[in-house]
Amino acid sequence: MEKEKTMEIDTIPKVFWHGVRTRAAKTIFRQKDLGIWRSIAWEELGRIAREVGMGLAALGYQAGEVVSILSNTNREWVYADLGALGAAGVVNGIYPTDAPAQVEYLLSDSGSVIAFVEDDEQLDKLLEVRANLPKLRKIVVFDMEGLDELKDAQVMSLEELRASGREYDAAHPGEWERRIELRKPEDLAILVYTSGTTGKPKGAMISHANVVLTCAAYQEAFPQDGSDERMAFLPLCHIAERVGGEYHAIYSGAVLNFVENPETVPDNVREIAPTVFTAVPRVWEKFYSGVLIGLKQAGAVQQLAYKLAIGVGFRRAKLREEGKAVPAWLDAAFGLARLLVLNNVRKLIGVHRAKVLITGAAPISPELIRWYMALGLEMFEVWGQTESCGAVTSNVAGKVKPGSIGPRMSHAEIRVSAEGELLVRGKTVFMGYLNQPEKTAETLKDGWLHTGDVGKVDADGYFYITDRMKDIIITAGGKNITPSEFENHLKFSPFITDAVVIGDKRPYLVALVMIDHENVERYAQDAAIPFSNFASLCRRPEIQELIQAELDRVNEGFARVEQVKRFRLIEQKLTAEDEELTPTMKLKRKLVNEKYKDLIESMYVREAA
Repeated sequence: MEKEKTMEIDTIPKVFWHGVRTRAAKTIFRQKDLGIWRSIAWEELGRIAREVGMGLAALGYQAGEVVSILSNTNREWVYADLGALGAAGVVNGIYPTDAPAQVEYLLSDSGSVIAFVEDDEQLDKLLEVRANLPKLRKIVVFDMEGLDELKDAQVMSLEELRASGREYDAAHPGEWERRIELRKPEDLAILVYTSGTTGKPKGAMISHANVVLTCAAYQEAFPQDGSDERMAFLPLCHIAERVGGEYHAIYSGAVLNFVENPETVPDNVREIAPTVFTAVPRVWEKFYSGVLIGLKQAGAVQQLAYKLAIGVGFRRAKLREEGKAVPAWLDAAFGLARLLVLNNVRKLIGVHRAKVLITGAAPISPELIRWYMALGLEMFEVWGQTESCGAVTSNVAGKVKPGSIGPRMSHAEIRVSAEGELLVRGKTVFMGYLNQPEKTAETLKDGWLHTGDVGKVDADGYFYITDRMKDIIITAGGKNITPSEFENHLKFSPFITDAVVIGDKRPYLVALVMIDHENVERYAQDAAIPFSNFASLCRRPEIQELIQAELDRVNEGFARVEQVKRFRLIEQKLTAEDEELTPTMKLKRKLVNEKYKDLIESMYVREAA
């Protein structure tokens, strides 16, 4: 976007419509249909969003009313989002894994009058609870497959909505443009509900100004244009994909590619070869472990070639991390290592064209960042929250400090409180929590957002997260422990997906571990270890020994009081639909402590006896 127009194009619909007018025939989206990638131009997206928005107007939709979207990440999600925002509305997203009771709460709390749903599965959830939603006027379905026989006055297809929008638009010329002008920068634009593990979910109110100013800051930190390829695969109801994916693509003109489904991400990455790739640590861990497991099945010559090449990469990356000059001979050796070996590793992952890799939403192991840097890739760890409208710190090109979340970005002030908590102030800080003034007052104090993250800042202005305020463990011996550091090192193992360290008011630390099913199963098969299901795999002595070896490796890097003495494996294969996991596939500490309390107690019984 032209810099001089940033101030006047100050709401999401204005940013979007400016893009439609100035980029008309250029591609903005791609999505796979029947195995073929189909491109969508700006002018087509503009036409569809306008039809959706005018279709809502035909239903009596008023400025400031809320619609909710219950769907996986796809282009239809964005059609509904941009259509409702263009019609001067407010948009709330609901995770497609939410149960009917959760869907009911979110629709009720947000006061949604229209609900968009992906398909018959999501429609069933709404039909089950709609009797308790008197404000809900209409349900719009994206995919009507299997619903041909449905006769329900409250339900209509997206195609029907668009058709009525075309008719309404023709009968009310200029209404779309009028509605785009209605909303002001300070008005509510989107609702993003945060985790309800410590009470009912809280609807964070994000204004148009919050979003547009964040996109401007992202563009300054990670410049993009129509030549860039992005991927959309994280949930669009999460702040990371909504602002960093959808809205930043619309702001910058970068092409957004929608993956087929979460399971096809590895294949789609190789097809798309994104130039800018944002993902959560779990994705980066999965790519890394896939390379390591593949190497174990390679020949001795290939293994040696990789060892030598990655060794050169690590030496070069270490000098760059330390701010030292890289000798010409080492640069030449790295060029050869890339040509012969490392470029193939990058292509295997699908990041061979990447200018920048971005990781956020959860802590990541510094060693994992160093591995990507050894491949010759720039990986930036960023930090932010829903309440800050996304990232407010980021590492800097050529000055990455693995383990840090980087210096503050241009749009935010950050300071460390006397208690060690990171506080944020700026124009991207949210408006507060919907219907929860007391929670808002707890989080926003004297203009500062209290993030709940414990951190520190170094002499160069780089910030570090040491833990969550509520997660710090104080052992029975009075020692303060920050569990996330240990957990991050443990997750660097290709055999471990996640772990929760426990030990508050206890004599020693223990851990609950979630294994990487695919990698551990392959290990068992290669070693001829018999098992019948996931639980029996977890119980095999050989697998217990495998995880113990990983635990011993991590323990070596910590003081005795910080070491984990015992562990148990979670014997249930968890997915995004299970309550123990966040949408970014991270274990919920509080819930895990409660749900597996008997398993936790079993690790302390012998000591007590």
